[in-house]
Amino acid sequence: MALPVTDESLWFRRFHPRPEAEVSLVCLPHAGGAASFYFPISELLPPTVEALAVQYPGRQDRRHDTPIENIHEMAREIFEALTPLTAHRPIALFGHSMGASVGFELARLLEGELGTVPVALFASGRPAPSHHRSLDIHRRDDAGLIAELQLVSGTDSRILGDAELLRLALPAIRSDYKAAETYEYRPGARLRCDIVGLAGDSDIRVRAPEMAGWREHTAGSFRLEVFSGGHFYLGEQKAAVAGVITDTLRAATARLRRTID
Repeated sequence: MALPVTDESLWFRRFHPRPEAEVSLVCLPHAGGAASFYFPISELLPPTVEALAVQYPGRQDRRHDTPIENIHEMAREIFEALTPLTAHRPIALFGHSMGASVGFELARLLEGELGTVPVALFASGRPAPSHHRSLDIHRRDDAGLIAELQLVSGTDSRILGDAELLRLALPAIRSDYKAAETYEYRPGARLRCDIVGLAGDSDIRVRAPEMAGWREHTAGSFRLEVFSGGHFYLGEQKAAVAGVITDTLRAATARLRRTID
């Protein structure tokens, strides 16, 4: 079903518009990340899936907007922007690192306040909400924060090598790390949507038991997909990740069609 023609929200970027898609995949970036992080995966998705990449405030074309330093507030803002779109086609969520926490809280809002069960929640490179821990990286000085970015290779190398770009980017990066590290899981009902966990086999920031903990947060199915690579395995494994997304959503939409029929 085609979405209505409207001005794009500040929150979403459609790099590859697919007006006849069957599912909207809302893509939530990591701490310090931008919507453009998901361009390569958006490009690889089939005509049946349209990616809506979220642009957090404080970066790129939203660099003058005040960053949000709270996961629950971030999820609420995205929920308000997303709500008008939920009546037009099913929604799936993909979040990497901090984005997985945002995606979890967004799924809770969709299910709890709209009765809209996402087709799936893809939780990538992030411990389960109940396994949350903090390294207090957001409290480090600029040099310490940059060292972390270099360690996990999560920021464009052009930015890390350009003092002026880095100066502009650091406030939003620090705010994101604060949001991620001060996140507080609030016990509640398990999600009804299926959860697919994704992780790099050499990720120094997420251990396998922490990823497996996502199983505790859904009454639906859970499976864990492990790829070769570190915390940002998506860069090298984008085709494989797009394949997992495609296969998962194809099966889910087929089930939805059978239910309607």
